[in-house]
Amino acid sequence: MSEEYALPTETTEEELMTLIGELNGREDIDGILVQLPLPKHIDSEKVLLAINYNKDVDAFHPVNVGKIMIGNFDFLPCTPAGVMELIKLTGIEVAGKECVVVGRSNIVGKPQAMLLLHQNGTVTICHSRTKNLAEVCRRADILVAAVGRANFITADMVKPGAVVIDVGMNRVDGKLCGDVDYAAVSEVASAITPVPGGVGPMTIAMLMKNTVKSATNRANRK
Repeated sequence: MSEEYALPTETTEEELMTLIGELNGREDIDGILVQLPLPKHIDSEKVLLAINYNKDVDAFHPVNVGKIMIGNFDFLPCTPAGVMELIKLTGIEVAGKECVVVGRSNIVGKPQAMLLLHQNGTVTICHSRTKNLAEVCRRADILVAAVGRANFITADMVKPGAVVIDVGMNRVDGKLCGDVDYAAVSEVASAITPVPGGVGPMTIAMLMKNTVKSATNRANRK
């Protein structure tokens, strides 16, 4: 069972913090997530910090981020975890591979790089200041696009036979598309995820997995 709190835009930071406090204290709530971005008058960092890290099923709390860094985690950020699950299920070996992540957000890019590193990949993070971006991308055996720009990754940026994972969620003329030019890149890559229908469903599945883990942890603490 889930509960939705669709708060109006004019909700104050204090009101939101009060709600989070109430949910933190409820024994029947195992997972709390706040849909980002929040209105400008609310401090997102303060809100995420207020969530009990044992119920932080988005894995955004600094405690959970720190646990991911050292490889001793309870929860993983849902989208990067979904990417790793896709890689695992297709039997692709990460160890020893050149892995390039395009994007450095706290939600996807940074944790994605860390998870690939935990699997012994050799990881490069690219961003807006990266020089010779296309050249760096062409080195990748596994390329993860998480930059938030429609069709940003083109076929000439992809190594023949590479695995390409598209995390982007963009709209062009009302149609959902990813960060990768799917039609062109699919002719070059050995495997590629579509948008929609690729990483998105796995993100939801990983959220459910984190929630079940939270409930199990709560039961074990009793």
